[in-house]
This record gives sequence, C-alpha cells and structure tokens, in this order.
Amino acid sequence: MVQVAAALLFAFAAGLGITVILAMLKSNESAILSALLGEGAFAGDTAPQPGPATVIKLRPSTPLRHVARAIVARPQLSRAA
Repeated sequence: MVQVAAALLFAFAAGLGITVILAMLKSNESAILSALLGEGAFAGDTAPQPGPATVIKLRPSTPLRHVARAIVARPQLSRAA
C-alpha cells in the first residue's frame, strides 16, 4: 500500500515538473532557445560592448594615527571560585 502511494506521488511530481517545464517554454520560448543555441540573451547589435570601464579615482586613505592598545588578559574565573 505504501509503495503504491509512493508511486502515485512520484508520478504526480513528475507530471508537475513536466507541466512547469512546458509552461516555461511557452512563456520564454525565444530566450530559452537562443540560450541553448549559444546566441545569448541579447541580439548581436544590442549586446553590451566590451571596453574600458569608467575609471573612478579614489582619494588615498589617511594613515592610521592611533597606536594599537595592548589587550590585558583577565582570568575567566569569577571571584567566588
């Protein structure tokens, strides 16, 4: 009985998966097929063109003027111990 229920659940999940795949193909058929063919998401003339990125000059960071403080180790035991 449990095996029959598991088989029915598996068949339902497989059918649902195929339905989702078909719905995705219906709504985005051209984009999916062009990606599978290796054309990418953009057409050749509207694709972003490679080139030098916009250069933004950053101001140099100021040197650290403080001296690192020594950390004093304190015992982890309470006074009652």
